[in-house]
Amino acid sequence: MARSISGKSKAKTRTLGKAGRDAKSAKATSGDHLPDRDEVLRFIKDNPDRTAKRDIAKAFGLKGGDRIWLKDILRELQDEGLLKKTRKRLLRPGALPHVVVLDIFSRDAAGALLARPAEREDQDEGEGPLPLVEIRTQKGGKAAGIGDRVLARVFRTENGEGPAYTGRVMKVFEKRRQSILGVIRKSKDGVFRIEPVERTQRELTIDTDDLNDALDGDLVEIEPISGGRYGPARGKVISVIGSLSSEKAVSMIAIHAHEIPHIFPDDVIAESEAAKPVTLSGCEDWRDMPLITIDPADAKDHDDAVMAEPDPDEKNPGGFIATVAIADVAHYVRQGSALDREAVKRGNSVYFPDRVVPMLPERISNDLCSLREGEPRPAMAVRMRFSASGQKVGHSFHRVIMRSAAKLSYQQAQKAIDGEPDDKTGPLLEPILKPLWDAYAVLKRGRDNRQPLELDLPERKILLKEDGTVDRVVVPPRLDAHKLIEEFMVQANVAAAETLEAKRQALIYRVHDAPSLAKQEALREFLRTFEISLARGAQLKPAQFNAILARVRDTEHEQLVNEVVLRSQSQAVYAPENLGHFGLNLRRYAHFTSPIRRYADLIVHRALIAALGLGKDGLTQDEETRLEETAALISATERRAMAAERDTVDRLVAEHLSGRVGEEFDARISGVAKAGLFVQLPQYGADGFVPVSTLGDEYYIYDEARHAMVGERSGRGFQLGDSVSVRLVEIAPLAGAMRFEMLSKPEKLPGSMKSFHKAKGRSGRASGKSRRASQGRRR
Repeated sequence: MARSISGKSKAKTRTLGKAGRDAKSAKATSGDHLPDRDEVLRFIKDNPDRTAKRDIAKAFGLKGGDRIWLKDILRELQDEGLLKKTRKRLLRPGALPHVVVLDIFSRDAAGALLARPAEREDQDEGEGPLPLVEIRTQKGGKAAGIGDRVLARVFRTENGEGPAYTGRVMKVFEKRRQSILGVIRKSKDGVFRIEPVERTQRELTIDTDDLNDALDGDLVEIEPISGGRYGPARGKVISVIGSLSSEKAVSMIAIHAHEIPHIFPDDVIAESEAAKPVTLSGCEDWRDMPLITIDPADAKDHDDAVMAEPDPDEKNPGGFIATVAIADVAHYVRQGSALDREAVKRGNSVYFPDRVVPMLPERISNDLCSLREGEPRPAMAVRMRFSASGQKVGHSFHRVIMRSAAKLSYQQAQKAIDGEPDDKTGPLLEPILKPLWDAYAVLKRGRDNRQPLELDLPERKILLKEDGTVDRVVVPPRLDAHKLIEEFMVQANVAAAETLEAKRQALIYRVHDAPSLAKQEALREFLRTFEISLARGAQLKPAQFNAILARVRDTEHEQLVNEVVLRSQSQAVYAPENLGHFGLNLRRYAHFTSPIRRYADLIVHRALIAALGLGKDGLTQDEETRLEETAALISATERRAMAAERDTVDRLVAEHLSGRVGEEFDARISGVAKAGLFVQLPQYGADGFVPVSTLGDEYYIYDEARHAMVGERSGRGFQLGDSVSVRLVEIAPLAGAMRFEMLSKPEKLPGSMKSFHKAKGRSGRASGKSRRASQGRRR
């Protein structure tokens, strides 16, 4: 169990550094006032929108050495648990950021709308219930109602009565109807019922007059309707989404369940069809440069092209010039246009095993902006110079017209380098491919020196048959070709952020905070059971995690430790303030390389155009004032996409295994909760659940620190990462849910029993809802 950190804890607090002590002494001598801890905390409470360190320093008139004193005070308050850091702002524990996504769920006795945060900002557990927000409407403000998800600016309530916050709506997301998603089922006696997609929703009967032309097996939206005092609950069909027998029905469930916009409005289609190819006017002519695209074999859009060459500058011996060209979406998607409004609403493309829900219409994403082989296309390009050690020594951005010299797949490019070129890659090997790999070797030296976080968690891919059902699940090999493109893109993203900062141009960063102190402490306690130490302090580096991963490499605990380290990490988000990227170990980072499928990248392109004077379609003043709102929106749409993609995989695999109830499977424990164990079938990459009540005859205690379920009497149990044997006993394909029975016997767990005795509560035979831990973090 992660220990709470408070001012009364036994943990050592950080003392003021020499510069901080000197600053305080100097202030005292001169008669000027240095704020004490309570004054700093009071300011942060009263000014939630001005809690960056520079805001606090400005408010108290702190300069020079005083700022070092302030830095020490803030770190001390964080160590004691009196402050927490999210992105680049400081908050009191349990406090909300100034701009937050809310779900409106009810009204109070006076009729005011009540809302709660859609999800906790830092994803940490154990901070109590989510705070209430009273929505106050202003004349001319955004209209919202119960069931809506909104973006709001929130303010702490001063009088201490009623909800902790009041909020003003900045934007209303798509209207959320009080409807149920499910499938029509006709029983043998001719009665129509709805089988809900969500297992928590009840089954409804439907009168034939309320079917709205829906047929047995159709996926529909149902509105509950009032019935009599007796008899089953009833509903009526609002809309027919499609037949469950269709090839893409499973992803359609996720699209509707997560309210993902998937049909382009007529004005958006009209704008995309009216778009004309870009001419050379105002662009550099790069059509003869040997830029190539390297993508998955089934890719339909190509938004990045690369090339490399030795640096001819004698002052940079052994150095390379790496060039990255990115589709110039800003040429076609202008601020305020129908295309732009739809793109920001979607936020990003969503990728399912059977389809893609694109951010932009095909005319833009797969045609005019896609860097097709042999066709002229507009691009934003960056030329980067690297020293022989992999250090970037300079870069420049260009707006160009390019023509891809070749379209290659990762496997195709890799085979050519490995000595198996085909008819297409043979002529490209010496002039294009080998210089790329030579440049990657240089960039890799820089990456190795930087030491980003190196988690070894293979990604699975579902391959489907023609009818849309699962064929098999594979783990694609991780090729050098993948790593080459990834590192080229990382460096291009860094160059974009550096250029915009140097130009003092507002932008949206991709930020990844260091693990919170609570998560650090939980990880530290877990690692202690393996006699592995993790240094204390707020300045952890990825290299320290890498050292831990290296210690367990090729041991039986490798997978377990990788999983727990992953779960200790913060969620990467978008923000207009720079917090750096902890996982990549980079001080500044912005997404620049995929504007076809991510709105954040389009914002960065527009910022570069404005900062460098590359056209009239750059970031506008109006957009700059709304960057905080835009960052919150696209962070939310990214999380929505991740959840929809994960749910679709679960449903596809559940449907695939629906005829195999009673069979035994090899599995791995992928999560531990008080209610039981989550197990993953490695062959299929999907999760199921083993209730604690089915584990055996003794009581089991949830040991949070060791991510384990331990028998109270025997001391034996099951731990995250264990390989086990299970039997499938129940399956709900629509919900993507599977219940298993544990066949493996509990084992003696590694490490000491200290954390076991600290475990809270008795899991026993109780059941309950548990949330699965996220299996991935997007960079």
